[in-house]
Amino acid sequence: MQPAKAETSQTATKDMKDIVALCKRRGFVFPASDIYGGINGFWDYGPLGVELKNNLRDLWWRRMVTCPPIGPDGHPVQIVGVDSAIIQNPKAWVASGHVGGFSDPMVDCRETKLRYREDKLKAMTVVDKKGDNFYIAFDEDADQEIIQKRLKKLGIAYEANAPMGAFEKMYKDVPNFLEKVIGPDASKVGTLTPPKQFNLMFQTYVGATADEDSKAYLRPETAQGIFLNYKNVLDSSRVKIPFGIAQIGKAFRNEVNPRNFIFRSREFEQMELEWFCHKDDAAKWQKFWFEERKKFWKDLGLSDENLQMRNHDSDELSHYAKAGLGTADIEYKFPFTAPGFGELEGIAHRCDFDLTQHQQHSGEKMEYIDPDDPKNRYIPHVIEPAAGLTRGVLALLCEAFTPDPNRPSGVYLNFHPKIAPKKAAILPLMAKDGHPEKAEKLYMELREEFPVDLDIKQNIGKRYARQDEIGTPFCFTIDNDTMNDDTVTVRERNTMAQERISMSKVAEYLRTKMKV
Repeated sequence: MQPAKAETSQTATKDMKDIVALCKRRGFVFPASDIYGGINGFWDYGPLGVELKNNLRDLWWRRMVTCPPIGPDGHPVQIVGVDSAIIQNPKAWVASGHVGGFSDPMVDCRETKLRYREDKLKAMTVVDKKGDNFYIAFDEDADQEIIQKRLKKLGIAYEANAPMGAFEKMYKDVPNFLEKVIGPDASKVGTLTPPKQFNLMFQTYVGATADEDSKAYLRPETAQGIFLNYKNVLDSSRVKIPFGIAQIGKAFRNEVNPRNFIFRSREFEQMELEWFCHKDDAAKWQKFWFEERKKFWKDLGLSDENLQMRNHDSDELSHYAKAGLGTADIEYKFPFTAPGFGELEGIAHRCDFDLTQHQQHSGEKMEYIDPDDPKNRYIPHVIEPAAGLTRGVLALLCEAFTPDPNRPSGVYLNFHPKIAPKKAAILPLMAKDGHPEKAEKLYMELREEFPVDLDIKQNIGKRYARQDEIGTPFCFTIDNDTMNDDTVTVRERNTMAQERISMSKVAEYLRTKMKV
């Protein structure tokens, strides 16, 4: 049997297996319920992971709410924050369309009992000895190495350029397609079922009885909590269109196939802004927020070559965006998508869909009344910059991960100082001769202003290696000279260059570096 030709792909320069291993070894991310073998699609954040996540969260909040950007008119835009409940009245999810339409097309495999999203599969065309076609399905993220191993296992000769198509299109276009396709983990032809819609919301029950009347849902997005509070914010705050409401919080989606570490999980966190404006200004504000959000990620250290903008095609637009300007994604080149890109943040034009739906279903007026002209009443349009907090953490980890065979650790995390979990480490050269006491004195002086690590034991080389692996930008070493002249050695993470500065200048040194 001979497969036809398929497109080649570049090999990612960073291996996700190495990144995932470092994350567990150094306390960034652990599998949830690890001692019980984990639970698919759920992750815990360790001592350093929670610091990294909180740094990203706090920088986003400062950039959006505490110190919002300067608008096109030269004045700061107006944004307030909310923190809404994870469980809302289930009628809200009927109004938003999630109960009736928040679903993915799924296919089941009768051989392996596994389930797959139809729109996340691709299929390779294979020609048998009689000249007839059959097909082999793969996950969309399968690279040439994975494809080659699978074909070898199936006893099929590998050819680098075999034709590959979208599974859902082939299902529609190829007669009797399911009878001629081998599932992603199967060994036999024809074991996949026709696609069925599968709702992604987690159900729960409120109160003492578990029946239809008490059924509720864990929120699949944080956005609806903002729309539900739109009227409360208008009535209680001195906001005027255009203005924004921001929220950071957890969301839950019962993903059938969570994958790629924390990129696609069942419990995750979002950082969302709903920007309310007049419909005539929607295009201006969508462009404004795209530029602002791209600048934010670049300021945190994501490189130009790993970022791109992509407009959604018409067939992938959400229901709320089809009548408007659509959605533009900021995408990042993750190791598992390279040389392609994966979504980091979307800037969507949600039109007036959500407020109109909630007005119709709740009976509450959602009109904005212009304070300068009460006759001017309208339901505003919404531009939504929505980023995954946990997905942002993954992008920062992938960007920072820097293999370096010339240092003992073999790798370092090149975090921007302002995002790094620890800004500095205080390292006494020896655990005697007054070195630990001097180090603790410096630690006490710095800890009120900076997250710093006091690390006393092991030889200095191993302690440097550990700080490299967790991305600490600066190490301050206490040695015998410190005891004589109150100077310390500063080691810079990326270059490993060292210099001597006065202990009294360390805090100012760090303040300056945090602004770079």
